[in-house]
Amino acid sequence: MQRESRELWYVQLRNGALAGLLKSASLESMSDYSDSTLIIAGHGSTVNAESSLPTYQHCEAIRSLGIFSRVIPCFWKEEPALSGALRGAHTPRVFIVPLFISEGYFTEEVIPREMGFVMRDKAVVDRVEKRGGQTIHYCGPVGTHHSMTELLKNRAMSTLDQFPFPSRPADSSVTLFIAGHGTGNNTNSRKAIEEQVDIIRRENIYHNVHAIFMEEDPMIKECYNLSETRNIVVVPFFISDGLHSFEDIPVMLGEKERIVRERYNSGMPTWRNPTEIHGKRVWYTPSIGNEPGMVDVILERVREAEDMAREPMIAQAP
Repeated sequence: MQRESRELWYVQLRNGALAGLLKSASLESMSDYSDSTLIIAGHGSTVNAESSLPTYQHCEAIRSLGIFSRVIPCFWKEEPALSGALRGAHTPRVFIVPLFISEGYFTEEVIPREMGFVMRDKAVVDRVEKRGGQTIHYCGPVGTHHSMTELLKNRAMSTLDQFPFPSRPADSSVTLFIAGHGTGNNTNSRKAIEEQVDIIRRENIYHNVHAIFMEEDPMIKECYNLSETRNIVVVPFFISDGLHSFEDIPVMLGEKERIVRERYNSGMPTWRNPTEIHGKRVWYTPSIGNEPGMVDVILERVREAEDMAREPMIAQAP
């Protein structure tokens, strides 16, 4: 997220505009959560403060709605830590929502382990646990929710609308790339991205849709070979506009590292839309995680967890 969009977000919160939007979109179908604490679990970073901003922003937005007793952020790589988050939750119900893209190493192993869930073979035994007088709900990650499709499409279309130079290309003349990290540690890490690619491709909005990755094939730089069109839109499927989306991916797309760092240090966008490289016009969007619509996804994950709690078997923590 650039400085301008950060400031705009907080202006919206102060003016109540965002809260009004969310109330009309989400609250009509919400149950009573005045007896509940919402914990939003993010990755965080020891080297980049931008990494935790979406977590704090979504916490603030939901807190402003007044539907939970408490809303608490926590992180794997910075304070407040995952391991201590539940100590601040004194309500009968607690909902933990991972602000992560995929069901991978962090959501399946790190977060449950750090928050004391019963584990077997590196997997959570039950996503709903009774601990003393509390019921702890472990929700699904935001990135695998079905509504992410619309957020991804909105990112692409809004960027084309915002930077229609020399003119806005027709969607049918655009190849859309969804960019992810990729890792060999867990095969599920790329699954969420590939599923979104398949869904959007079937809608026939764009000429084609592909997944590209920082550390797996096809690599980000391969977008130029994969695209049959002159117009390319790259959407980073990341929660935060951190070092990966601000610096690494623009360099992988072909911008000079020196220029990217100069722009970043001066508070400018690190990619100019559109940039022409290898005979292609490339639009590069902000990361998906700071979309205001992400708040609705978080609330939907809470609703789903509440439905799960109505099942007859609830695990008892030892």
